[in-house]
Amino acid sequence: MEATTSPQAVQSGWAAFWKATRRALTGYTARTLLQGLLTIWAVMTFTFVLIRQMPSNPVQIEAERIVREELVSYEEAYSRAASLFDFDPNQPIIEQYVEYLAKLIRLDFGQSITSAGTPVLDQILQYLPWTVFSVGLGLLISFTIGIFVGMAMAYWRGGILDNVVTALASILFGIPNYIIALLIILILGVQLKLFSVAEALGRVDPTIEPGFTPEYIGSVLSHAILPVVTYVSATVGGWILTMKSSTIATLGEEYVTVAQARGLSQWRVLTAYVGRNAMLPLVTRLAISIGFVVGGSVIIEDIYRYRGLGKFLTTAIVARDYTSMQGVFLVIAVSVVVANMLADVLYGALDPRVRVGKEQ
Repeated sequence: MEATTSPQAVQSGWAAFWKATRRALTGYTARTLLQGLLTIWAVMTFTFVLIRQMPSNPVQIEAERIVREELVSYEEAYSRAASLFDFDPNQPIIEQYVEYLAKLIRLDFGQSITSAGTPVLDQILQYLPWTVFSVGLGLLISFTIGIFVGMAMAYWRGGILDNVVTALASILFGIPNYIIALLIILILGVQLKLFSVAEALGRVDPTIEPGFTPEYIGSVLSHAILPVVTYVSATVGGWILTMKSSTIATLGEEYVTVAQARGLSQWRVLTAYVGRNAMLPLVTRLAISIGFVVGGSVIIEDIYRYRGLGKFLTTAIVARDYTSMQGVFLVIAVSVVVANMLADVLYGALDPRVRVGKEQ
């Protein structure tokens, strides 16, 4: 006589399973959030102390500028510079740190030291969209190209496409992004004159009135082309090579062989069985890249005069604007931590084995 399972027993079993899952997930989420908060605090504290160990301070930088431009004594220049800023360079660092934490608890990033008391948060929100647009678009394009091209190269490895693209990707991967930017300007702009260097720099044509008009949108897109092309060129090689290596490893798995033996089409095997699993090692790297998107590229934005958050950070470093630097570094740290947490969730969605490991 066969044993039967009552509906009540099945329901009770599922209830116990979901209860254990929620308990494991809650504990894991709490640990992840705590680890993220500790990481943000550590980065925030480290950068707070580090930037104050840099040579000079805002008052000294401004005093040196006054001496160079107005040829007055350093004592007079220092006195005038000190009156311009609401900042005391002689205040003990521990008192500065306590004041900074007290403001940060109220989500107050403070006021810029060198910009007439402008709130740092307002400046970050002014520059951030431009950086997210250019760097984010470049990351999206390079990642998409890298996934499909790398997967195709691995599946049909050994051919002309594989050899040519592998060599090209290796070259691009080894060239720093600022070198690519300079080559684009010198070769395409100056030598071949494919575009006007003077008109291409900046983030928008200043003669066009801002608004959702075709002229303004077209100007924004045209000025973003050079940074986006640079970001794509500098990163696509890494995505291609990584995806190729991961796909080759995945093609050797047994479930791929079984899928091919079942007579499934190459496209079905490549997308449903190979692509999804080969992407797993790239998820964490993509998350870190997304987190650093908000920081922009300091050198690229400076070369193209593209006033994003990277350019804003450069200006703050030169002027030793402590509060502005703290605000940018904090935003970058929070973005990276949040992106890694989201990557963990996404990794679990792509690979159920990760979820099983967390529940145990």
